[in-house]
Parts: sequence; structure tokens; C-alpha cells
Amino acid sequence: MQSNTATGGNGAGGNGSAPEIAVVVPALNEQENVVPLAREIVSALDGVAGFEIIFVDDGSDDETVPRLKAFGREEPRLRIVCHERRAGQSGAIRTGIRAARAGLIATLDGDGQNDPADIPALLARYRALEGQNVGMIAGERRKRQDNALRRLSSRIANGVRSSLLNDGVMDTGCGLKLFPRSLYLDLPYFDHQHRFLPALVQRQGQRVVTEKVNHRPRGGGRSKYGVMNRLWVGIVDICGVLWLKRRARGAAVSFYECAMEADRDGH
Repeated sequence: MQSNTATGGNGAGGNGSAPEIAVVVPALNEQENVVPLAREIVSALDGVAGFEIIFVDDGSDDETVPRLKAFGREEPRLRIVCHERRAGQSGAIRTGIRAARAGLIATLDGDGQNDPADIPALLARYRALEGQNVGMIAGERRKRQDNALRRLSSRIANGVRSSLLNDGVMDTGCGLKLFPRSLYLDLPYFDHQHRFLPALVQRQGQRVVTEKVNHRPRGGGRSKYGVMNRLWVGIVDICGVLWLKRRARGAAVSFYECAMEADRDGH
């Protein structure tokens, strides 16, 4: 069960209409990063699109939520959603998307390593490809700012995943992605789902297009992931996604409503 704390009643900047895009940010003990990140999101999207920002707190025990609330008093487009118990990154992303009012979703990590200034480029790319069956614009990090061990483990994991799932995306670990909310809600959900979104989108018959994005050093705090636990969980998850892909018949079948034929009396 989730409870919502919203600062500001509309994400479109005051006119009460639904915004075009919701930026969903999962956060766990990111007190140093959340307010600078929120300010950057506002700066990146002001004048570009109507937007809302949804931070999903996954059970932080630091000052993450109080600091967001303080910032929310000056920024009405910020919304805060708090988990009553920890659900993990995929669970937090799903909660934020379910809470969103916008038709488009942009996701990024709460540690400040994704650059919000890249969101307009993803949005422009998506708009330019409208009508071309594109379901996701996925960020691909250039000049990774992680340590050598994390870069190596990520390269290996991405290579294994890409070769097995054949999704054509070499950096699914990048948190910066843009896609329609309705498409996401049609995807099968499971823990760690966020690492496999491109393959799941393709399972729905939609294309995934990549866009080069910036990557930055962590702003503060500590990473929540270790190398080995991600490796073993990832192997199990790949098997599950392969199973889903092989049973995808009918997953993206289009449909239409048939008109009723007039009866013999012409009614």
C-alpha cells in the first residue's frame, strides 16, 4: 500500500490540465541529491513542456522527504509519493508511473548521475518519430563516471543480456528513459523490471531508439548496488524475460470495435 504526499495540485503549472510529461525519480536515502536534482529538472523543462516531477521515496530514513517537502513549498509541480515499506527501484518506478497524470514518462535515477538537461533531447526525438512505432527512447551513457570495476561489470552484464535478449540496447542500466505511460502499464511487472524495459517494450511490438546522454559522478551518499548481487539476480531475471518473450504471441495485437449492423427494419 502506498500513501501520497503532494505539494501543489497540478503538474502543468497552474491551469489544472494534465501535463505532457511526468519525470519519475525513485529515491532511497538521497538527501544530498534530491533537491539539486529537482531544481535541475525544473530548469531543463521550463518552457519546453508542461511537466510534473514525482519523487518516490522508498522508505528513506534520512532527510530525503523533509528536504523534498521544503523544496515543494516553492515548486508546485513537485509531487512526493512515499512507500510505507521498501519495494525496490522497480517498485518505486512503478508507483510513480501509476501516480502520474501525464501521458509521457521520463525516468531517471535519484543519485544525480543522470543529467536532467538530456530530457528535452529525448522528448524531441520521441516527438520527431511520432507515427513510426517507437515505444521508447532509451538513454545510452557516454563517458561513464563509475569506477573501473563497475564499468567492467556493467559491460559484461550488458553484453550477456543483449546477446541473449537481442534487444539491440547496450546500456539498459541507464536510468534515463522516455516512454508512454499507457505502454508501460501494459508491460508484465516483476522485481528488477526496470533493467529489462527495452526488451519488454519490444515484446509489445514497439521499437526502442537510443540517444546518447551525459553521465556524472554521484552527487552524494552511497550506491545501493553491489557488483555480485546484481550479477546473480540479473542472470535469473534474463531467464524470466526470455520466457516472457517466447510467449509473447498476441501481446501487441491491435483491435477495433465493430459497428452494429442495422436490423431488418432499418433501426
